[in-house]
Amino acid sequence: MYTEAVTQSFSEHAELLAVCDTNQGRMDLLNRRLAAAGRPTVATYTADRFEAMIREKKPDAVIVTSGPDVTHSDYICRAMELGCDVVTEKPMTVDEVRCRRILNTVARTGRRLQVTFNYRYSPPRSQLKEILDRGDIGDILSVDFAWFLDTRHGADYFRRWHRRLGNSGSLLVHKATHHFDLVNWWIADEPEEVFCHASRRYYTPETAKRLGLEGHGERCLTCGLRSKCPFALDLASNPEMKSLYLDNESFDGYFRDRCVFAPEIDIWDTMSVSVRYRRGAIMSYLLHAYSPIEGYRIAFNGSRGRLEHTASENTYVSGDGTVPGELERGNVSITHIPEFSKPRVVEVRMGSGGHGGGDPVLLADIFHPNPPADPLKRKASQRDGAFSILIGIAAYRSIQSGKPVRIADLLEGAPLGE
Repeated sequence: MYTEAVTQSFSEHAELLAVCDTNQGRMDLLNRRLAAAGRPTVATYTADRFEAMIREKKPDAVIVTSGPDVTHSDYICRAMELGCDVVTEKPMTVDEVRCRRILNTVARTGRRLQVTFNYRYSPPRSQLKEILDRGDIGDILSVDFAWFLDTRHGADYFRRWHRRLGNSGSLLVHKATHHFDLVNWWIADEPEEVFCHASRRYYTPETAKRLGLEGHGERCLTCGLRSKCPFALDLASNPEMKSLYLDNESFDGYFRDRCVFAPEIDIWDTMSVSVRYRRGAIMSYLLHAYSPIEGYRIAFNGSRGRLEHTASENTYVSGDGTVPGELERGNVSITHIPEFSKPRVVEVRMGSGGHGGGDPVLLADIFHPNPPADPLKRKASQRDGAFSILIGIAAYRSIQSGKPVRIADLLEGAPLGE
């Protein structure tokens, strides 16, 4: 997404100087694609030469898209210490210690950090923000939020590095950071206390047994049961996934198609979170990673009415070429229910592109030197990034302790900035 934006859509405003990755094969693939499109190839640096890249290329900014998510903080902090501004994919990081390190580094270096929350820029979600900011339902008292990942998309997190808590902070951080940030932004408030229950009930050895998949292998490619497994991922049959992953396994040994029923998985597939906000609003949040539907439902209950929003999203497997999070037209709704009155259906604004039409608008905000004024304040800072992940971090700390967790205790006085 970013290399195409820099080398094509915004090439008159930005220049791609170099890429850095643990996998030389994927960097070579990028250069082959750039050359095929008639665009200049770029210098490549392996991950152990990140600092050499900064010294030699002297970039103004570094874009961090590394995986696992636990690696984000190292690149964010070192880039700022070496004099660069940073744009980072969500989540900013996966635990409170790394979060505090990032916040302290921003304060110490004075560099800028932007967290790319694509969903903020999606037309329907921006429209919802406008309605709430206008005060149509008064003060926000509570929020009911449920997000559904279907068995195609949801299962994909249990094949990859995301399936280990230490890599991703679980789906409460990796996935839900999008969702928590939306609520924080929509209601213009910051979380104070979190409690969570969670379990892994579906992607388990017991489900494998129910489906007749006992004795499954480590990965789909070599599993003798893949012909009968509804979750089998055939990397070789999809040209995009084959070129990105299967053809480049020899460089780093990363298997993209591990079994979703492996016993070593330590993240949850069913999560229920309660969040109390500073101004008193309470959010109830549910995340299901094995649903027959893909999308979400949210309702804001206010002092003068209720605002409901539902959306169905396309399903996808990351890297298969499908546009991520594209909204299904005709299946997005906003309903305003004023106090003592009848519901009113609001005509929804739609866009095209990834993340419900948010990606193109986000990219313009990052790379255009004079983006239009944005009264909705969609550009997210380290403060926004911190509060979005700290809800998820507090949630899994609550699971571990069985007690509510205060956000301030995780921050330990780290400077949040504006």
